[in-house]
Amino acid sequence: MLRMETIQYNLPQNRIPQAWYNILPDLPSPLAPPLHPGTLKPLGPDDLAPLFPMALILQEVSTDREIEIPEEVRQIYAQWRPSPLIRARRLEKALDTPARIYYKYEGVSPGGSHKLNTALPQAWYNKQEGVRHLATETGAGQWGSAMAMACAFLGLQCKVFMVRVSYNQKPYRRALMETFGATVIASPSNETESGRAVLAAHPDSPGSLGIAISEAVETAAKDPKTKYSLGSVLNHVLLHQTVIGLESIEQMSLAGDEPDVIIGCTGGGSNFSGLVMPWLGRNLKGKSSARIVAVEPAACPSLTKGRYAYDFGDTGHLTPLVKMHTLGSSFIPPGIHAGGLRYHGMAPLVSHIIDLRLAEATTVQQLDAFAAGVQFARAEGIVPAPESNHAVAEAIRQALEAKSEGKARTILFNLSGHGHFDMQAYIDYHAGKLENFEYPEEEIAMALAGLPAVC
Repeated sequence: MLRMETIQYNLPQNRIPQAWYNILPDLPSPLAPPLHPGTLKPLGPDDLAPLFPMALILQEVSTDREIEIPEEVRQIYAQWRPSPLIRARRLEKALDTPARIYYKYEGVSPGGSHKLNTALPQAWYNKQEGVRHLATETGAGQWGSAMAMACAFLGLQCKVFMVRVSYNQKPYRRALMETFGATVIASPSNETESGRAVLAAHPDSPGSLGIAISEAVETAAKDPKTKYSLGSVLNHVLLHQTVIGLESIEQMSLAGDEPDVIIGCTGGGSNFSGLVMPWLGRNLKGKSSARIVAVEPAACPSLTKGRYAYDFGDTGHLTPLVKMHTLGSSFIPPGIHAGGLRYHGMAPLVSHIIDLRLAEATTVQQLDAFAAGVQFARAEGIVPAPESNHAVAEAIRQALEAKSEGKARTILFNLSGHGHFDMQAYIDYHAGKLENFEYPEEEIAMALAGLPAVC
């Protein structure tokens, strides 16, 4: 009998989740509240109104376990959702492992990554409140691409501040955003006070997500016709991504399997949370007991080397203070190709579950991540995004560990996007031009010394 080398577990379009899953009411302790940067008092909804529409502000603090997905958003989701769950049999064979490896493939979205899961509802809620202009930032360009497309679909104008090192490394991402109608600006730029301040001190600054966030926030705060949109970190962003995990629970049931280990790469926390939060909810209810592993770049190790403290989400100190694992808001990570993971902090929700020991964190070096991505591509035929390579590397590590133990293990990870716009990174890898970056202890110590004094 012919043995199928690839098996997909697909759901019909009418099985797109009706509601997002909010884990906050199921956690054993609440999140620390965000604080006003001036008064250091807990934020109220009105404090965030200059930046976000009220519907998203209410989602940010909601204690409802389920939040209904607007029907128009579900209709657009149906262009690519439910995304496939795939059994990586070829990779299992290449590794000669008893482990069963599954991946949830988010690269099937029109933008090529998971980011569209939140870009669409964010654009939709802004449109419902009469907003016509959105400002945002992007690291690797996946988020900017998603927001540019969402704005094109819903008739909004979009300005994207793209981290300069990625702006130069990934011209095709920039071209995709511009094709969707967005204005793309290399950050730091001369368009904002925060950008000009960085350039005055560091004319050759490669930029960072923290700097780009400052520029986008400043743009929105100074223009009453513009709102700000964020692609990770905040609760409502992570909430929208839970369609990934909700679908995967049903798909794993179709496969007749249950994960022992669930893996996601982490930069700000969106794709990781999208996959794991519904599974963690099952863990908390005693319905499963999977290990949950967050994988971050060794060059920007907020979860494994950062401090769990209140800090600014941006370099210019325009955002509220949030309690998170942070490397310090002034820290500018090395220019690794996984631009979406070059963020000094981690989502407060992800930081909280790590602090509660409901999940664990580990790191991967850049060369190891790309080696894993190449091995995965040659086995499965999909070239992962540099960010996703970190999850691939940990999945391979887990599978080889199962092999050494001689025990079966079911591994589920989120392949958060494809690398079709990141081929220069692969060219550099094959040419031996990429390098590992050691954890910059002195730079991070200096950045952490500037943490705000909050009890």
